[in-house]
Amino acid sequence: MSLLAESKRVAAEFEFTDDDVRKNVEEFIAEMNEGLAKNATNMSQIPTYVTGVPNGTEKGLYLAVDLGGTNFRVCSIQLHGDTTFSLTQSKVPIPRELMLAKTASDLFSFLAKQIELFLKKHHEDHFDAHIRRRQTVSTPEGYRDEHIFRLGFTFSFPVHQIGINRGTLIRWTKGFDIPDAVGQDVCALLQKEIDKLRLPVKVAALVNDTVGTLMARSYTSPGKTKTLLGAIFGTGTNGAYVEKLERLTKDVEGVFDKSSGEMVVNTEWGSFDNGLKVLPNTIYDQILDRDSVNPGIQMFEKRVSGMFLGEILRTVLVEMLKRPNVHLFSDLNSASNDYSSTTTIDEKGPLFKQWAVDSSILSIAEADNSIGLRVLRQEIEKSLGVSAASLEDAQTVKEIAHAIGKRAARLAGVAIGAIVLQTGRLEAVAPPKPKSTADILDDVKAGNLSEAASATASKLVDTAGVVNEEDIVDIGVDGSLVEFYPGFEEYVREALRTMEGIGAAGERRIRIGIAKDGSGVGAALIALVAARMEKMQTPDDYFKDLRSKYAGVGESR
Repeated sequence: MSLLAESKRVAAEFEFTDDDVRKNVEEFIAEMNEGLAKNATNMSQIPTYVTGVPNGTEKGLYLAVDLGGTNFRVCSIQLHGDTTFSLTQSKVPIPRELMLAKTASDLFSFLAKQIELFLKKHHEDHFDAHIRRRQTVSTPEGYRDEHIFRLGFTFSFPVHQIGINRGTLIRWTKGFDIPDAVGQDVCALLQKEIDKLRLPVKVAALVNDTVGTLMARSYTSPGKTKTLLGAIFGTGTNGAYVEKLERLTKDVEGVFDKSSGEMVVNTEWGSFDNGLKVLPNTIYDQILDRDSVNPGIQMFEKRVSGMFLGEILRTVLVEMLKRPNVHLFSDLNSASNDYSSTTTIDEKGPLFKQWAVDSSILSIAEADNSIGLRVLRQEIEKSLGVSAASLEDAQTVKEIAHAIGKRAARLAGVAIGAIVLQTGRLEAVAPPKPKSTADILDDVKAGNLSEAASATASKLVDTAGVVNEEDIVDIGVDGSLVEFYPGFEEYVREALRTMEGIGAAGERRIRIGIAKDGSGVGAALIALVAARMEKMQTPDDYFKDLRSKYAGVGESR
């Protein structure tokens, strides 16, 4: 079998049909509702205690930190109150050994130290004033609240949240594995290390990055339409959306504002269909899952997120190399290679190392339309360790990378579409249907010319696909895939158009926009909400929280 014929056969294994889309949407909605009704389900549907989204008028200076994957980011955000903000930030990679640390303290002390370094560099006057005040104040309180930075902690892992700044870790994902931290309150772990360094910082809000994306998009989005969903399609994938409180029927611990009738719910959709009832499951997906640190879980994420797409591609290529009748990366002689050279593979290169192939190669493969695929062939040498790859080799990589990327985007469409359908948002803002041509002619005959003219204009607008602002369903997205993978949004929209209840007309009304720095400004906005909640707290609430926080202290002595 020729190499290109084999590549087309393999690519076909990743086809995700319109019928597959509809079956997955149905199952997705079923698992969403199961998670709203009870705990310990595939999709955790975690209450976030955030019961409203911003409108762009909020003001203040806040800190935010983001532990979302391979990097840790510290930033300060000045909200200007006019849908704009200013941001100062620093970013450091998480050392691999800390992702697999023996104790939680090892990781969280590193995070607190980065906060200290950031404050010293970017807010030196505030930091020094606080240090001087610490040395001179003798009151029991230590220092006044206005000298404390309120911090939003974006923690992009499954947690059991029991308050706006309290939540216990359910499990690690994205390559982290620190058993000591599971079951502990992650805000308390960070606050403990911050307090050891005597920093003027209070962890005010626990934020999942998708909740931050939702909040940031709602703060900065154009028009008056409230954002429905914040979604991440990057290193990992997840979504948070605004749900009606009446549908959240499982027990929700703690006190929260019920006046809005809504709450932001963190879906944890990376675990959708862990039982593989409807998700596609090629042999390559099975190999990746078997060799992962968490086999059997995060099955949706393993087919959609950037952390895994490069590994799927690598797995496919390695499996193809094992087939003796498939001549991948193996020229018979230099005459068969337009580089006039023989292809060579670095046996210790990225192609043979688990997790060594970054998903960015899929974006490059999708975008490269150069003569002879020269750009992709350079990337194959850089990312795979294969020098002088032939044109046929590059075409094979491009074909398979395209199939993997397109499947990921259509699966992303499943998640977005399911939430639009679950919330009924399209129905809630459904525009009136334009009059038929026959009805317009009847108006003309009856002399209702102004009504006929208005109906004609409405019909032309509908035919042209123009959507009024009040009919928009706004979705905020963030992450490298949706930003940099060519055509990702169009593949998502392609999937949306196939769904019953959405179709082409509904898809036109769904606005998908990049959320500007969701894990930063979004976390700051939730820290602001938390600060307002503190001010509204009654003395009875305060002492109730203290009793809850310190319950059991000293019992082990």
